[in-house]
Amino acid sequence: MAAAKKDAAQETFETVTAASNEAMKEGFEKSLSAMNEFSAFQKDTVDAVIASATTASKSFEELNTSAVAFAKKSMEDSVAAAKTMAGAKSVQDLIEIQADYTKSSLDAYLSEVNKSSDLIASLMKESFKPINDRMVAAVEAMQSQR
Repeated sequence: MAAAKKDAAQETFETVTAASNEAMKEGFEKSLSAMNEFSAFQKDTVDAVIASATTASKSFEELNTSAVAFAKKSMEDSVAAAKTMAGAKSVQDLIEIQADYTKSSLDAYLSEVNKSSDLIASLMKESFKPINDRMVAAVEAMQSQR
């Protein structure tokens, strides 16, 4: 009878050990899988940040190019207007030349402001899109874990 109890105890110990080992193996595999998913998610997030920064950089470059071109054209227009004013035949001609120059300068400025506003709006929309997409993915991932 003692041998039977010893065999039963041995069998119970082996069953518990096997179940424990299986549970640890499953837990480790789940943890490893979760870490791999987390790592992949983080990689995608870093890629999104890089895409966002690249888009922002290109947009700022475009804004800068536009601003420099506008400044150059404004300077050229000012010099041309000054030359035209210097050749005015009368005070009335000078006033008309000045008025035309002022109107064209203001129109060009307002056009440039609108263009820059559109570029900035596009910059904000396009540069934050990859990050916004990652935020949506993060929320979806959290909700799927419920």
